[in-house]
Amino acid sequence: MRTILSVLTGVLVILSGCSKENNELTGYKSGKIDLSASASGTKIVSNLIGDPADVTKTTTGGTCLMGGGKDVDAAFRWMIGKSGGGDFVVIRFDGTDAYNSYIYKMGGVNSVETVFIANSTDANNPVIADKIKNAEALFIAGGDQSNYVKIWKDTPIETAINYLVNTKKVPVGGTSAGCAILGSSYYSALFASVTSDQAMLDPYNSDITLGHNDFIKAPYLQNTITDQHFTQRGREGRLVTFMARMLAEGVKIPHGIAVDEQTAACIDQNGITRVFGINNAFFLIPTGLAPETCKMLTPLTWNRNMQAIRVYRITGSTKGNGNGSFDLKDYTTVSGGTWMYFYVVNGSFFTNQ
Repeated sequence: MRTILSVLTGVLVILSGCSKENNELTGYKSGKIDLSASASGTKIVSNLIGDPADVTKTTTGGTCLMGGGKDVDAAFRWMIGKSGGGDFVVIRFDGTDAYNSYIYKMGGVNSVETVFIANSTDANNPVIADKIKNAEALFIAGGDQSNYVKIWKDTPIETAINYLVNTKKVPVGGTSAGCAILGSSYYSALFASVTSDQAMLDPYNSDITLGHNDFIKAPYLQNTITDQHFTQRGREGRLVTFMARMLAEGVKIPHGIAVDEQTAACIDQNGITRVFGINNAFFLIPTGLAPETCKMLTPLTWNRNMQAIRVYRITGSTKGNGNGSFDLKDYTTVSGGTWMYFYVVNGSFFTNQ
């Protein structure tokens, strides 16, 4: 990863008081500092811990879908292992630099740097884009995904992320809002965060703002939408609604991956997914027939004999290589989990085990 271009001497950044809280790590906002990024005077807001020297390491691609809440240590270790010991970059709209010490203390990386991308000037800054391109691992923090969509989409930031996942092939992950933008279809939450009840009662609720195939293009997540904080916030019905809308908007076979809090679904370079953490990950695919009713101002019905959406649930593990296995190449080669069905009748969600 290319660090600050104009070397600053005599600057000691002290990271302390970092803790895990709510959706992500929190720490001191005073850790955010302006650093000169180029001879022309361009500024970025960044903070780095570890060796500032750029390194080049052999990496292995992968995608980490983290469901929010307390961060999953084992999933970060999975990303570090795929980074080859290189430079780990965290990007976010706002918040703190607390991921720096959290990740660096795990060992196995040359450095960790948090970069704040909070406006269009940042998003179009080539220095920031180069920082992302030179990373050996990238993590997108939680927050509000509408900011990521409004500010990062169609900018060099988008280009840099896609370069990492498709050309350089490094591990890329995100939690909560950072996870929400990693599918080829994504819920942008541009106006407000829609609930399951609101979505199922009107699949065309104005707060259901979806994008398709125009942002991040992560391997094995084609035709796929993600959801986070899944069972903790009762989002099963809204994900089924999102998939109904995807079908209506031209996604021929919509898939869904949903992750509970304190849980991560980690997809390796071959499309094999294992689950880390203490709760569940869910893999959703329609059984072949479209919703019976998916209309504006009309409750959703996607029943199909109580088998509208086939779902595989895997409970995570905090040890070793996680738990279970789900092959995203075929959505049928699986182990370590349980099959079930999701369906919706007249705006109400049901599970058929």
